[in-house]
Amino acid sequence: KNDLNIIAALSASNNTQKVYEFHAKSPLNTLENKVANYQKAKVKNIYEIKTQTLNQIIEKNKLSKKINFLTIDVEGHELQVLKGFDINVHQPDVIVVEYLDLDLNKLEIQNLNINNVLQSEIYEYLINRNYSLINWLHSDLIFVNNKFKVK
Repeated sequence: KNDLNIIAALSASNNTQKVYEFHAKSPLNTLENKVANYQKAKVKNIYEIKTQTLNQIIEKNKLSKKINFLTIDVEGHELQVLKGFDINVHQPDVIVVEYLDLDLNKLEIQNLNINNVLQSEIYEYLINRNYSLINWLHSDLIFVNNKFKVK
């Protein structure tokens, strides 16, 4: 009843970007050409869409400044979404972010490599903003704000 559903393409800034669509309801649709080319499925359609930042969505809809739990799963565009979000203002307690390791021959759980995670841009970005990687489940990295205290 109190949910707010927003259909939007999120990125680091307002601009126009290409969407690589496998089909209208595909969970693999992406703004990332590198991800689209990595997938075995064939891109059926490429079109342009205007992007917004997560900050703009929060401000426009007058959402709470305090975010307890943030999860981002946008098929390889996670870092761009994070760059469009003022992490210092909102300071989420927990951030879950999908990490697609495109250096792997095949994106399967048994092929994942912690060394690649620790050298990734997402890891560096969040570590440098006062977060610690506390867990890793499949392709989801779980970070906790270093200031977070359990009450």
